[in-house]
Amino acid sequence: MGMHVIQSGDSLWALSQKYNVSIQSIIKANGLENAPGIIPGLALYIPEDGAVTRSYIVKPGDTLWRIAQRFQTSVDAILSANPGIRPEWLYIGQKINIPTTVKKSMQTLGFIVPYSPEAFLPIFRQTAKNLTFIAISAYSLTKEGYAYAELEDTAIVAESKRLNVTPLLMIRNLADGEFSAELIGGVLKNPVYRRNLILSLMNFVKQKGYGGVSLDFEFIPPPRRQDYSLFLRELKSAMGSLILHVNVHAKTEDIPTNRIIGAYDYKAIGSAADIMAVMTMDYGYPTGPPNPVAPVWWVEEVIKYSVTQINPEKLQIALPLYGYDWRTADNVTRAYSMQAIQDTALSAGAIIQYDRYAASPWFKYWRGAEEHLVWFEDIRSITEKYKLIDQYNLLGMTYWQLSLPFPQNWAFADKNFTIVKPRT
Repeated sequence: MGMHVIQSGDSLWALSQKYNVSIQSIIKANGLENAPGIIPGLALYIPEDGAVTRSYIVKPGDTLWRIAQRFQTSVDAILSANPGIRPEWLYIGQKINIPTTVKKSMQTLGFIVPYSPEAFLPIFRQTAKNLTFIAISAYSLTKEGYAYAELEDTAIVAESKRLNVTPLLMIRNLADGEFSAELIGGVLKNPVYRRNLILSLMNFVKQKGYGGVSLDFEFIPPPRRQDYSLFLRELKSAMGSLILHVNVHAKTEDIPTNRIIGAYDYKAIGSAADIMAVMTMDYGYPTGPPNPVAPVWWVEEVIKYSVTQINPEKLQIALPLYGYDWRTADNVTRAYSMQAIQDTALSAGAIIQYDRYAASPWFKYWRGAEEHLVWFEDIRSITEKYKLIDQYNLLGMTYWQLSLPFPQNWAFADKNFTIVKPRT
């Protein structure tokens, strides 16, 4: 995989010569069409041809020969990709790079809140080849449990089918634009209201032609933990072969009384759902202190806990397609797409830093008299997260949300993964 971090004196022409790729391919893969220039610390994805590099954790009984056979490569190729490794010194838990032509197969899901379907459809057509599912977040529910549409979804459902992406009806417990614990808690504790929700969801799924449901119920009151697990079993029973996709807040241990994560019984959810997606984002959150949005050490801790509770082949993790910009004086925070953040860094002439422990890039800049600190994702950070999917044999990745441009991610996915599509 080609990756280059800009140093003082670098130019796109020199990089094109070094890596034997066109300048235009570098510009397109990195969203540099309108860039005023390049800056030190900017990490570029170089779209080279050839083999991909997989990531593997050594298991009991492994030898380099067996690993090479599994990935249809050679021992010499593995040794070249892992300087210092000794075949006789392999140990359980060791992480190694595997050059291979065998790509990782994944099931991916992109979210969209369809405020403007007309504006979104051209974006969707560009990213559809990288998606198994699209979750269309257009629904909420009443206090009696009846699902209702807040936004128009018809055009996106139709286009997803044309593009061979399975559309999922996404419902959130929103009231006046905010997640409501009271709303979802009241529905879950009432058997009649739970039934209303299931029936109304199924009516919309059949009427609109959805391939399943994606749930994003947040801040469920912890006393409703068992009720939520029961609701999922009831809903899946009604859905039959349709996909039940459940989004949950990330955690590294089970704390049943915690107001954010307490209601999520990972084991019960993983048993009921076809797919469980852990929201491995917002470690650094708006109004909180500046921190990486999804530091890799934390994401791996979440995965390690999750796979003790659920079959990893049912598990997705999340990649934020946004970063956060903190005003350092008071931690007022705004979210921006990766493209917008990169443009800000380039326009400000910032020097991009990289936190190796978090595997996250960041930079500071000034807006007038205000100092700002930005944490975001780039080709270095997303590569480390995709490695975790490979290492732990997870189902795949989710992306929040598709309207936020991040060219590096899609260029990397094009080269490195086989995206599982619906059977047609």
